[in-house]
Amino acid sequence: MIQFDHVKVNYTNDICAINDLTLQINHNITMVIGEIGSGKSSLLKTILNLVDYQGHIYYNNTCITSDNTSEIRQKIGFVFQNPDHQLFMNSVYDDIAFGINHLSEEEIRQRIQHYSEALHIDHLLHRMSHTLSGGQKRLVALCTVLVMSPEVILLDEPTSSLDPKSRRMVINLLKQINKPLIIATHDLDFALELADDIILLNQGKCVAQDVAVLKDKMLLEENHLELPLSLQGVIAHE
Repeated sequence: MIQFDHVKVNYTNDICAINDLTLQINHNITMVIGEIGSGKSSLLKTILNLVDYQGHIYYNNTCITSDNTSEIRQKIGFVFQNPDHQLFMNSVYDDIAFGINHLSEEEIRQRIQHYSEALHIDHLLHRMSHTLSGGQKRLVALCTVLVMSPEVILLDEPTSSLDPKSRRMVINLLKQINKPLIIATHDLDFALELADDIILLNQGKCVAQDVAVLKDKMLLEENHLELPLSLQGVIAHE
């Protein structure tokens, strides 16, 4: 589905966010994990050509270039880590409708109703986005992408700022989405519950790619991470 071929991202001479990354992403739900600054967000951004990079990235065997970036962005949705980067209209309803304004008014209404109810934000539709809490903004930003029904969805820290009830709601919703998801997260229990595959990054390099990574205490600690909380007692006593 998505292939990285010797991809490198340098933000400055001293910061190499992605370092000669070569890998394939083929599973339905792929989680990208790593400590802060390991390159998780940068990996997602390269797929949509949002940062300058060297090397090649392929989507369904098509090399992503400046010439086809617009077309690729119509197929791959991105939920940013900071929801304020996606919310800029006068109301929540307008923010959600922005990416589907080519549809009929009835189709727009139906899609917004479906996903806003699924995320329990239908009561916020006529609010101004800047008046929402951080968690509410995160749910609205997710909704703006879901209504577009892209082929693939990229999510950057989708459970951040969410209370336990909203976190569970998002997890349950993502389980029901029958399309590939690539998710950057520091929430390893979230990753453990959903992941079909795990990519572990350290200083922009892929250290390991296997769902079994989440149960490898030594490997996680070598990369400045801990076991998921739900496994800490279990692994320790095995």
